[in-house]
Amino acid sequence: MARKPKPPEGAPAWMVTFADLMSLLVCFFVLIVSFSIQDKQKLQVVAGSLKEAFGVVDIQLKNGVIEVEGKPTRDWLKQIAIQDNDNDADFDPIRQDNSRKQGPEANTHSYERAEISKPRQFATAAASLRQAWQELPEISELSKSIIVEETQEGLNIAFVDQDGRSMFPEGSKVPYQTTKSLLDAAAPVLRQMPNRIRITGHTTSGSITADPNYTAFELSSDRANVTRAILSEAGLGHDRIHSVVGKGDTEPLFPNDPFLASNRRIEILLMHEEPPIPEGYRP
Repeated sequence: MARKPKPPEGAPAWMVTFADLMSLLVCFFVLIVSFSIQDKQKLQVVAGSLKEAFGVVDIQLKNGVIEVEGKPTRDWLKQIAIQDNDNDADFDPIRQDNSRKQGPEANTHSYERAEISKPRQFATAAASLRQAWQELPEISELSKSIIVEETQEGLNIAFVDQDGRSMFPEGSKVPYQTTKSLLDAAAPVLRQMPNRIRITGHTTSGSITADPNYTAFELSSDRANVTRAILSEAGLGHDRIHSVVGKGDTEPLFPNDPFLASNRRIEILLMHEEPPIPEGYRP
């Protein structure tokens, strides 16, 4: 009687391949679980490190005439262009006390036209400022640190510090030469506008100065006054200056992080003021 052949010793060859496949699948699912459960704090640290490495500053900017980041934060809307409305030709009993004319000529008084033209003047000034800064290659990079926005008070121009890119040396009231060049380029545009100007200085919390008695208020006031002097040397009349104010660290741009470099800034406000009532005007 023939003997049966003995089966080969050990596991079959396909089992080794199957075991390798199962091991790879286990590793794959472990990776999926590890990526789905992440530490948010560690992710923020990694994201911040990458931003610092690439020179990116996470600043939430207000939407204005010139949008730097295009992130609107205002809860009110502004109208830049004038829209024609057929209803303006009708008699308006509510406004008849403020206008000498009614019907199709109700809103043609120069006093009301001056109010409507303000947004256009600010938009033109903002575009002129941007063009003036872009024409200077040595300060074109620094001009990205400037926020120009229209507010209820007027056209606000903010020269904002960033990490590694400051307008003034630490604790000094004398600006860098590039900052002076920015102001010199802005002076001709400001000189063409009839609005009065308010200059305000701001610092960060914990600003370092050589003199302990020289506080953030003195530093911000001196920086605002030096800004005024530079604009005056560039041809801006003294009668155009409404006020020069130093607010220290009392009004940070980012209240949640008062130590952030972007809280250090100089603001130049073209004030939105009501035009004077023409002589002989009677309601």
